[in-house]
Order: sequence, then C-alpha cells, then structure tokens
Amino acid sequence: MSATATPPLARSLSAPAGQRRQAAPQVNVGDPERLLSAVGGGVLALLGLSRRSLGGLALAAVGGSLFYRGVTGHCSMYQALGVNTADQPGPATSVRAGHGVKVEQAMTINKPAADLYRFWRTFENLGRFMSHLESVTTQGGNRSHWVARGPMGARVEWDAEVHNERENELIAWRSLEGSEVDTAGSVHFRQLPSDRGTEVRVVLKYDPPAGKLGAAVAWLLGQSAEQQVREDLRRFKQVMEAGEVPTTAGQPRGAC
Repeated sequence: MSATATPPLARSLSAPAGQRRQAAPQVNVGDPERLLSAVGGGVLALLGLSRRSLGGLALAAVGGSLFYRGVTGHCSMYQALGVNTADQPGPATSVRAGHGVKVEQAMTINKPAADLYRFWRTFENLGRFMSHLESVTTQGGNRSHWVARGPMGARVEWDAEVHNERENELIAWRSLEGSEVDTAGSVHFRQLPSDRGTEVRVVLKYDPPAGKLGAAVAWLLGQSAEQQVREDLRRFKQVMEAGEVPTTAGQPRGAC
C-alpha cells in the first residue's frame, strides 16, 4: 500500500528551520496600528499610482511600505529600537510613527561586552558621560526616573521602563504615560571577533513636547542631536577605557 504524498506546504512547515526559505518577520506592531497602516497605506498607494508621475511613484512607495507594515505586523524601526506594541501595550508612551526625531550612532570600545553592559545597566552611571543628564534614579523593578538639563537651566523629567533586555547584548527602554517627554531607545552591545572590542550602538527617538517644554528640549531634537549622542558615546568610551572623562574646563576628572 503506497503512502500518501505530503503536500508541498506541509513539507515546508515540517522542515527544519534552517531548510525553510525565509522566516516570517516578527510581529511587533499592535492591531490598531496595523489596521491604520494597512488602510492608510492602501489608499496612498492607489492615489500615487493614479497620478502616473514621479511624485506619484514616491507616494505609492510610501503607501506600499505602510501597507506592508499593516499586513505583516512588522516595523523595522520598532525592531531597531527594541519596541514591541503587539504584546505589551502597557502604560507606556509610544513614539508615533512619522513623528519625532530618530538618532542612531555607534562606536567601538576596547572592552568586553559584559563590562559595558553591566556599567550601562546601572543607570545611575549614565550621568557620568551623558552631559545633558542631571540624574537617573532606579525605582524598583524595571522602572527609573530621569532628569535632564535643558537650555537656560530648564529641567525636564520623565519616568521610563526597561521593556526588552538581553544580558550583555541589549537594553531597550521607553517613557511611561504622563511623562514630559515621549521617548524610546535602545543600546546594543556586539562583541567583535579577534579581541577587537565591542561595538556599542545607540538608537534613540524623541517626540517633541508641546508648549514651553518644546523649547526646553529643543537641543535634543534639532540638528545637534546626533552630535550630542556621538559625544556621549565618545565620553563613554573614555570612561570605560581610561577611567576618566574630561570636564568642561578641559581637565580630566575621575569617573569612578
């Protein structure tokens, strides 16, 4: 008696993961966002194609990207930031797609990933190399309170939570509901081969607040944002490699 042939789809699903052609993208977008992305993206794509112009093609491309985001439930920017609104919507302020300013910078530091991760995860250490931070206070669990210095002595405060973490590899955080600043960010530690140190990559996104707070944190959102993060990483490198960071007067001070 001959065996019944296995359908191609069933064979594909039962095959080892390494033999499948392509894994489905991780779902990291919540259902309300997916619906809006799919509907809005479809409308934009049809509108762009109907124009039959270069501008129309660009509009169609944007619409297609939104439609893909809605259908698959996957957002590459969310993945970079370590954000997932599909599983844990929670009392957190998500930076809306298409809003705010995204900053990404990387630097190689001649230290093991475990050492860098451990120092960064003690959030009270961040003020040693982040010039805009006045203080970070852990509040138990994965929550912390942040205070930043703005122009003319202004202070901005917010509460944040760590919502994704992999020891020695990733720390991802986002601000909580009611915070003065809507922000999400992540820091990635990638150990390089042949004892060449660790690549530290920081991804941040801020949504500018309204009113007088906008002026208080404008320095975080303007053209100097990338330079600010790059300088913070440079100071982090100096703290970890040399144990000191220069003061505003140009003289080094002990970091520990």
